[in-house]
Amino acid sequence: MSVLLAEQLLNGLQFGVMLFLLAAGLTLVFGIMGVINLAHGSLYMIGAFGAALVANATGSWWLALLAGLGAAAAVGMAMEFIVLRRLYARDHLDQVLATFGLILFFNQGIILLFGRQPLFVDLPSWFTGAVEIVPGVPYPSYRLLIIAVGLLVAAGLYLLIQHTRIGMLVRAGATHREMVRALGVDIRLLYTLVFGLGALLAGLAGLMAGPVYNVQVGMGEQILILTFVVVVIGGIGSVRGALFGALLVGLTDTMLRGFVPGFLRGMLPPDQADALGASLSSMGVYLLMALVLLVRPRGLFPAHA
Repeated sequence: MSVLLAEQLLNGLQFGVMLFLLAAGLTLVFGIMGVINLAHGSLYMIGAFGAALVANATGSWWLALLAGLGAAAAVGMAMEFIVLRRLYARDHLDQVLATFGLILFFNQGIILLFGRQPLFVDLPSWFTGAVEIVPGVPYPSYRLLIIAVGLLVAAGLYLLIQHTRIGMLVRAGATHREMVRALGVDIRLLYTLVFGLGALLAGLAGLMAGPVYNVQVGMGEQILILTFVVVVIGGIGSVRGALFGALLVGLTDTMLRGFVPGFLRGMLPPDQADALGASLSSMGVYLLMALVLLVRPRGLFPAHA
């Protein structure tokens, strides 16, 4: 049991870090620009496809990294310039409809270019083994890499937002958007840079998820709902909230899926226990969100925190 618990904790941490990479960009975009971007998951997919195609064609993970990040960031900034810039003054329903249309556009574009078959990506050769963190608990080194990269990104975002001029503008834009504009800041350029950063983080999450979950059309929508849950729990506009919310959601989801079905097998037939356990596990993160909002209606860390 202790070995299984340790593995599930690490799995939850790894899943939480993946959610953080997505949620950080999403919460910045919504907190600063006031845009509900349902197509954020499509940027995750584009980063994964860009990296997978280059990795399979060249065998180089460094080129794949550049391709995935570059594709997601470029598409994200183009999306902001061509579509979203026209939606800032519109209500959220228009933003939802426009970005939902972008989801359909990107999914169909990927199908036309690459087909419907999933792409399988090999692990980098230097991360194919396992590391025994504690005695008797070997853990895949690539998943440890994901955890390390996610935590480094969190530290980098903290330094960027708290200790640089751009970060000062980002924090001010999250709470006093009109004042930032009145001080002569090129708010359009700031919006494009913020959106590009969010897209790059989504692409990073996608390319790192490729070898673990495989790369397929619609993969962004599967994780987008949980990403919104993370943003709501953490507090809209707060990167610190995105980190804590992502780790909380990742650990909760993983632990429930890992232990609830086994617990129910002691009381129900295995097939019924698995079905009920999967349903209860899926509900867990939404119950967690409801509980957090009952106590902290604005989330754990509001945007000014």
